[in-house]
Amino acid sequence: MKSIESVNDFVIKFANVNGTGSASANNLFAKALFRMGLPVSPKNIFPSNIQGLPTWYEVRVSEKGYLGRRGGVDIALSVNPQSMAADIQEVEPGGYFIYDNTKPLDLRLVRDDVNIIGLPLTRICNEEYKDPRQRQLFKNVIYVGALAALLDMDFKVLTDLVADQFKGKEKLILPNIHALELGHQYARANLDCPIGIRVQAADEVGDQILLDGNTALGLGAIYGGATVAAWYPITPSTSVVDAYEKYVKRMRIDPGTGQRNYAIVQAEDELAAMGMVIGASWNGARAFTATSGPGVSLMSEFLGLAYFAEIPTVLFNVQRTGPSTGMPTRTQQGDILSCAYASHGDTKHVLLFPSTPRECFDMGAMSFDLAERLQTPIILMTDLDLGMNDNMSPPLEWDDSRKYDRGKVMTAEQLEAGVEFGRYLDVDDDGICYRTLPGTHPHRGAFFTRGTSRDEYAVYTEKGEAYERNMLRLMKKWETMKEHVPAPETIPARQETDMAVLYFGTSEQASLEALDRLADEGIHLNAMRVRAFPFNDEVEDFLHAHERVFVIEQNRDAQLRTLLMAEFELGPDKLKSVLCFDGTPISARNIRKQIRLHMPELDEEPQEVARAAGATGE
Repeated sequence: MKSIESVNDFVIKFANVNGTGSASANNLFAKALFRMGLPVSPKNIFPSNIQGLPTWYEVRVSEKGYLGRRGGVDIALSVNPQSMAADIQEVEPGGYFIYDNTKPLDLRLVRDDVNIIGLPLTRICNEEYKDPRQRQLFKNVIYVGALAALLDMDFKVLTDLVADQFKGKEKLILPNIHALELGHQYARANLDCPIGIRVQAADEVGDQILLDGNTALGLGAIYGGATVAAWYPITPSTSVVDAYEKYVKRMRIDPGTGQRNYAIVQAEDELAAMGMVIGASWNGARAFTATSGPGVSLMSEFLGLAYFAEIPTVLFNVQRTGPSTGMPTRTQQGDILSCAYASHGDTKHVLLFPSTPRECFDMGAMSFDLAERLQTPIILMTDLDLGMNDNMSPPLEWDDSRKYDRGKVMTAEQLEAGVEFGRYLDVDDDGICYRTLPGTHPHRGAFFTRGTSRDEYAVYTEKGEAYERNMLRLMKKWETMKEHVPAPETIPARQETDMAVLYFGTSEQASLEALDRLADEGIHLNAMRVRAFPFNDEVEDFLHAHERVFVIEQNRDAQLRTLLMAEFELGPDKLKSVLCFDGTPISARNIRKQIRLHMPELDEEPQEVARAAGATGE
């Protein structure tokens, strides 16, 4: 059997039981590699129960900097009997399967093309610890120590990381280091170390940081000027407001009085949360809420009100697998259409698509400027993968000289000077009207905000021509929005081509790797990353410039493709779907395989990826 041999390039997958503290140990392993200068991409795949079901933690290590899921597993470390049969089947031929051999491995699971390594974790814990909880928790730390020996890691990096992690809790440092030493010493004394897959210190990280998107969003809201957060807890968005609360307590303090200048309200449901945001925004505050797909469904009526009454509104949607309750702890890009056209009647909402924590921070802050400039809901579309997993990202930066864009707000001086004011009067011919804030002037500039039809001066009317003028103005504003939202990014192919891919959000990293793999095989494609809806002319020109465009997205119904076809009146033949909707992040192998399937002129499939099977699997 030929074993996999590589340095700083592999995928390892931990298979554990939910609620056993494994995520902390697995995260320790990933952060140690990051400290060694290696680009890493950890993915925590966990169930929606509290304890007892299988959970997985996958770490991609790539010195070349590929941060998306590759597909396939080179090393599986399985300590969960429930999932062991499936875990060993995921291992690549020549890969390594590490398991707790306190009990013998079922012979029916043995594969002749995989290196099987036994590590008696339960026995070591039973001999070393008397407390059942310690046995459970330290078992995970012990296998991290063993991995350090098997992969030839710098053991000091792990011990230093433990010291930093438990700074202020010094009594926990030595027990954790001791558990690491137990695993490390056992592996060096009893196993062939190192194996064919090894790690070496590198300098491929630079000044990048590991950060989850939800924390970045919470910080973005603070720097964007948000003083009000109204929300109802829902996975996977809860930690957005948790992060906002954590940092706003330190940062939103009046320097003169010491008072806290913010409000965080847990509403009775998502509809009420959105109502509070609209009320606060109407009154001049910068307010936001965070939710996931089921919450968006409940918020739709109020989103329609904010669109029609033209009230600045910010919503962070951390998408999860649906419909209904779906798989609450799995990722998906499944709310594109429901958010783009949220509410009944003719509505269109601005969507932002960040790909990294840095973009979550930047676009999170930008959302408040856009909401006030455009006087409309801004829905930032992230997902569980970006929101709850650590991702490599450039450091967050903020220009202290930056001024908030409050948009067209008429002042008391303007009103006093007799400037004509009509809340829905388009004086600049861009579809965006002037507004006033409550209390601006004692006699002038007041209007009644309603969700029913009205004329240019906010006076109630059911005249069809007045309603029609208003709706046409909103479409003019939609065209204006294209000038303000983030522009797409274009990546040219190595050679001239009439084929392209289009992707967004967390599909970026896997898409970039797939493009490289295809280019190595002589298949060249231009690429565009869409960063916002409405789509601007650059997106339309890109689509028309190519004979075939593969639209990569993580949902069943090809929602972004549907949106592109509707907005640009394209036929179905030009746009080809590349989809993943099994709840895990899309992989480079999956993308590459589906693109090749759309190209019947290619008869042969390279052998190294022939085992990749299924529309959404590897």
